[in-house]
Amino acid sequence: MLYKRNISDVTRKHYEYTSKAIKEYFGSKPLQEITRHDYQMFINDFGSGRAKETVEKVNSHIRACVKDAIDEQIIHRDFTRKAVITYTVPPKKSEEKHLNYKESETLLKEIWKNINKGLSYSLLLLGLTSGMRFGEMIGLTRKDFDFKNNTVRINKTWGYMKRNPEGFGPTKNQQSVRTITMNPTVMAHFKKLFKTTPTNIHQLVFYSPNSKYKVISNTYANKLLKETLNNLGIKSISMHGLRHTHASLLLYKNISIHYVSERLGHGDIETTLREYTHVLKELREKEEQATIEIFEKMNV
Repeated sequence: MLYKRNISDVTRKHYEYTSKAIKEYFGSKPLQEITRHDYQMFINDFGSGRAKETVEKVNSHIRACVKDAIDEQIIHRDFTRKAVITYTVPPKKSEEKHLNYKESETLLKEIWKNINKGLSYSLLLLGLTSGMRFGEMIGLTRKDFDFKNNTVRINKTWGYMKRNPEGFGPTKNQQSVRTITMNPTVMAHFKKLFKTTPTNIHQLVFYSPNSKYKVISNTYANKLLKETLNNLGIKSISMHGLRHTHASLLLYKNISIHYVSERLGHGDIETTLREYTHVLKELREKEEQATIEIFEKMNV
């Protein structure tokens, strides 16, 4: 953890999970004695009974450590190179994690229709139009909203689960500290909201005094989102699915993947590429057709 000091408790637990998996399989075996064959056997063993995303996450942690070990000249070969990810639990289909453009448009209209029925609809609105993580949204205070420039500052989270620290906490990583630009209509809604609703000791935007963690719970937000989508005849997604929907829409509308990665607060662009492969594949097919059409028109 020498170079990983400014991380959230959740991220730290992910690293600890990987560390435990390594110790359980390799024990005290020196790093220098691990071969590519040994590592592939570890991946095969670890992947038994686990989903692809879990195995990929652990593999990415180990690969990063191995690269550091090579830089420090502790080892001279990358035994993780060309490792094949194996797993037995089928991953969720990409379309189950996010809404398409038409579905998103329908959901957004429904949210606006019900926007004055409760603060939770404002949370759904922000989730769809900002792409923030749930912990980032409920960690927002009124001071984070800049109505002059239509921006929202993200530099903290709020604990909403047992594994989180109580109250304010750090963002997932340093790249998650960011300021994002929002559309004027959404910002106008929050400006009006702040003027017409009472404040609280922490200045939290999504404060809920009767909730265990003093903010709108993830469980309730997911329930409201599910009910709203069911009423619209749209397949259900989670609050985190709104984040995937936001990113997928931007990519589908040809927004640069570098900007999308920055807006989401990803640690690196590889994360964005990995999570949105399905959208990029669709875009590639469109671009291939567009390329063909360019030269076809030249021949006319």
